[in-house]
Amino acid sequence: MMQAAAAFIFIWAGFILSISFFESWVKFRAQGVTVPIALSIGKLVFTALNRIEWAFAIVVSSMLLGPANSGRFFVPAFLAIALVLLIQTAWLLPVLNKRAKKCIHGEAIPPSKHHLYFVVAETIKLSLLFYCGIHLLEQI
Repeated sequence: MMQAAAAFIFIWAGFILSISFFESWVKFRAQGVTVPIALSIGKLVFTALNRIEWAFAIVVSSMLLGPANSGRFFVPAFLAIALVLLIQTAWLLPVLNKRAKKCIHGEAIPPSKHHLYFVVAETIKLSLLFYCGIHLLEQI
């Protein structure tokens, strides 16, 4: 069970790396892709990623927090991951989606630090996922 949980954790981390730290900025460099189109794609992709992350969270927690596993090391780290994911879902993504929608419709939007907060949250979550994955591999 620990091998499968480690695999899910590293796949989850791979999703974050490939979308949040690669796709999100590369699409703005694609020829012919306007900012409104890139923002529209980003809204769709990050909403899908968020849903996939909740699925990963449920699967991994069920594997590691069950009676067959002690999960003592995992509980604080996983709760921190879940808290970051909750903050992103309940606060940051809605704010960023609203800003993107305004920009897509041609409205001027004032500067904001919400994007920076999202990047920091992704970095924290990714670090905790690697911590959990590496710790699981050490247990095997």
